[in-house]
Amino acid sequence: MNDFGSSKVMTAKEAVSRFVHDGNTVITGNYTESLPLSLIFEVIRQGRKGLTWYSQSGAADVEFMIASGGVEKLCTAFVHKWGGRGAGSMVERYQRAGKLQVEDYSNFTYNARLAAGAQGYSFMPVLPAIMDSDVFKIRDYMGENKFGVVRCPFTGREIPVVPAANPDVCLLHVQRADKHGNAQHWGGLGSTVHACLASKTIIVSCEELVDFDIIKSSPHHTIVPGFRVSAVIEEPYGCHPSELPGYRNPDTVMLRVIEGAFSSEEGLRSMFDEWIYGLPDRASYIKHYIDVFGVETLHRFQAKSYYSAPANYGVAFESGWDTYGKSIHLGVDMAGLEQLIVEKGDLVDVK
Repeated sequence: MNDFGSSKVMTAKEAVSRFVHDGNTVITGNYTESLPLSLIFEVIRQGRKGLTWYSQSGAADVEFMIASGGVEKLCTAFVHKWGGRGAGSMVERYQRAGKLQVEDYSNFTYNARLAAGAQGYSFMPVLPAIMDSDVFKIRDYMGENKFGVVRCPFTGREIPVVPAANPDVCLLHVQRADKHGNAQHWGGLGSTVHACLASKTIIVSCEELVDFDIIKSSPHHTIVPGFRVSAVIEEPYGCHPSELPGYRNPDTVMLRVIEGAFSSEEGLRSMFDEWIYGLPDRASYIKHYIDVFGVETLHRFQAKSYYSAPANYGVAFESGWDTYGKSIHLGVDMAGLEQLIVEKGDLVDVK
């Protein structure tokens, strides 16, 4: 995490155009809260097709993407039944119609796939009890590659394993980030960190773009380092209507609109036309919300402040070099250090 490198700031439209392509494997980075809906709406606007989508807790993110017709395969551990029992979710509708393939994992085995991908392993062992469940026995598009079984070299027992997941693109919404992509998030994480670090490309939207000094002052909040991020977008209300700690609660007014829309295909198409296709970006989405429901309704869900206690990260000096560019331990500048290495080798005794 440093303040070097070029700015990665761009619009959601630019980021999706550059980094999300037909046929990609895309993952919703956030888990249940702070869903990256501004980025997902932009993927829908740009008409991406043939996607394989990962979402640990498939809520509005998955339902919107499947309703757009852009998803062919879904990997998940849970799907919320939007639209109620009578209507059924978009996942259920499309799966029953043969338009969607679904691979179902438990929360633990889903996370294990991402952990393997983030850590560079080709597979990850999981708990043996999964072999007694339909999660293990029922296979869809992954077939025999959904799970494997290996023999433990220490006990001789059979151990189920899952293959690593390395999505092409991760979509993430956070509270704040800097222009280089150092992204900070606090609150429930679930699979968020592994979802990001397992992915080849990470697109970050944030409520606020802040200076690097703010990022540096609270490093424990940085869940993704800037060098892994391809694009960062300042997008206030980028996860609306889902919640975001420190900013807002779930917007139940808008959630009721979504719930009603998903109860029928006609209502859903009408909502897409009004709230996605008919609005070019997130700013216009919020303006439209205010026009329909009023600014007082929008502000009703703002979070009350509840600050954590500050942590003291102070040290005697910030680096091994003083303000004149000399090594504190050796008393030489960089040229002098290079000369010492030439004379004495790579190991320099500083006693």
